[in-house]
Amino acid sequence: MKKLFLSFLTAAILFNSGCQSKSQSATGSKSADSTQTEESTQAGKTTSEKQDANPIDISKVKTADAKTILERPQVPILCYHQVRNWKPTDGKVGKDYIVEIENFKNHIKMLVDSGYNTILPDQLYAYLNEGKPLPKKPIMLTFDDTDLDQYTIVNPLLKKYGYKAVYFIMTVSIGKKGKFVDYMSADQIKQLSDEGNVIGSHTYDHKNFKKYEGKDWEEQLDKPTKKLEQITGKKIDYFAYPFGLWNAEGIPQLKKRGFKMAFALADKRDPNEPLYTVRRIIASGYWSPKTLHNAIVKSF
Repeated sequence: MKKLFLSFLTAAILFNSGCQSKSQSATGSKSADSTQTEESTQAGKTTSEKQDANPIDISKVKTADAKTILERPQVPILCYHQVRNWKPTDGKVGKDYIVEIENFKNHIKMLVDSGYNTILPDQLYAYLNEGKPLPKKPIMLTFDDTDLDQYTIVNPLLKKYGYKAVYFIMTVSIGKKGKFVDYMSADQIKQLSDEGNVIGSHTYDHKNFKKYEGKDWEEQLDKPTKKLEQITGKKIDYFAYPFGLWNAEGIPQLKKRGFKMAFALADKRDPNEPLYTVRRIIASGYWSPKTLHNAIVKSF
């Protein structure tokens, strides 16, 4: 894919209205961490080690009805994009999706000091369907769009604290260098997976899921999934909607392809398909650690 195309693609991702600040809205729902106590950083590392030693076999998890899933307290899920320092050319809207390096470090330090423990999608799936226990103060960290800084800056910091994350990859960008941002290579994506993080699908080129028809299902779902499975050597079970936009008509296509869950943004979950409309909030580049903490508490 030509660099010019990637430049326009990146700009579209940052400025498309589907990912703007409405995704930060609070719902007043009870959070899964609201009644749980804080743990130390070392306790978080111990939890991560146990997760690696005892992976969940989601093929044995029985799917619950929508009512049961919706009644379980939601787990806070954060969505990040770029982690780099702002540039003079970054616009007001773009900065919402760019968390400066020191601020990101402070975000993670706040989570650690507050006793949050990262979980991965298999754990969330087992919890939502069967009520399987989660660590104290669970939280999920997700990173969209394949940005190289997620490998060079984010991953080393998360490893320092024993944290794991989910990386949603758009395959058009793998190994590319763009005008605004560079992207992870296949080897880097594999390393993230090998280290116990989860790789998920984020389509081929970030096309709006609500507009799929005809060959789009093959181009945006089938081919990217196959490529990611070849890179990681693992089945791809999780999907993130570009711009957080989804429609009920497309969910059967995800089910048909074996996706276990799909992640949107802060809009309400679908009452019939909560597993395919899992809520996340964008961690804004404007937010201090305190603001982020308040958003987590209020949004979930």
